[in-house]
Amino acid sequence: MKRSDGLGGATTAGGARCQIDTDPAGGFGWRLIAYNGRVVGVSADTFEDSAACARAFAEMCSQVDKVAGGVQHGPGGDGWAWWLRLPDGTVVAASSRTYERYSTCRAALGRFVGLIGHFALVEDELGEPGETR
Repeated sequence: MKRSDGLGGATTAGGARCQIDTDPAGGFGWRLIAYNGRVVGVSADTFEDSAACARAFAEMCSQVDKVAGGVQHGPGGDGWAWWLRLPDGTVVAASSRTYERYSTCRAALGRFVGLIGHFALVEDELGEPGETR
């Protein structure tokens, strides 16, 4: 995915930021970037436009206390990757890379869930995504 500047800016919380990008086919996806610049997680799906993508990220954050995650072997059986599901079973987020160790992958999933919890608090304070005050 390439950067899609000019889409309303990145949202930040807990030292992390959510950035909406476009893929070569024109779909939109989000990625969560930690304070150190590393991509912590990415959207599991692509969206028609940046607004739908932002809504999906906000929805995931608002349900942080209900999400379920798991760790599995990465593509081709190489390393470990994590994923996150909403209560309805929809996979909404995934690790941006594979991890050599299961325990490291599990810890990365925990950090991701902690970061989206910060975004849920910010959303509560600021109101609906895209709303200006």
